[in-house]
Amino acid sequence: MTRPERFRRFLDYFTSNFPEPKTELAYRNPYELIVAVVLSAQCTDKRVNQIMPALLEQFPTAAELGSAKAEDIFPLIRSISYPNNKAKHLAGLGRLLLEEFGGEVPSSIEELQRLPGVGRKTANVVVSVIYNQPAMAVDTHVFRVSHRLGLVPKTATTPWPWKKRWCATFRRKLSRNRTTGLYCTDAIFA
Repeated sequence: MTRPERFRRFLDYFTSNFPEPKTELAYRNPYELIVAVVLSAQCTDKRVNQIMPALLEQFPTAAELGSAKAEDIFPLIRSISYPNNKAKHLAGLGRLLLEEFGGEVPSSIEELQRLPGVGRKTANVVVSVIYNQPAMAVDTHVFRVSHRLGLVPKTATTPWPWKKRWCATFRRKLSRNRTTGLYCTDAIFA
């Protein structure tokens, strides 16, 4: 089977078996999602979902989170991996959301990456889930599995060129059939 045939088969499988991909993180609005995604780095979604209710009770909006100190946030997230850094990131994230974005979560990857604790992968998750933009969070695991499935050549050493190709393919598919619900998202590939 050629790589394009394998790729087509892969897309067809996910289109029919996962027509509306969703994140496992529990959230009700963009603020809650970005907080959850920041916390989910190197941590399970299940653990994040367990601590989010208490965190959101204390800091229900970016304004409350932005007025908090890392020391206020830490006890609520201590069971999450890297709680010291994530507490600092969340306090800074809340402040910057208020100062730069009026308390709203921005919709562009570039603006999201300005927020503390938000890198390329987190920004891609937020724009794909909240704003339905074709973006894909490619990490080492996704890249390794893509090699095993034969979706990328054995010579590929970085996911970046292939991420662009996958997203371009998904955009073409999406423009042909908007009813599939198929987006180039972390939920599909993770």
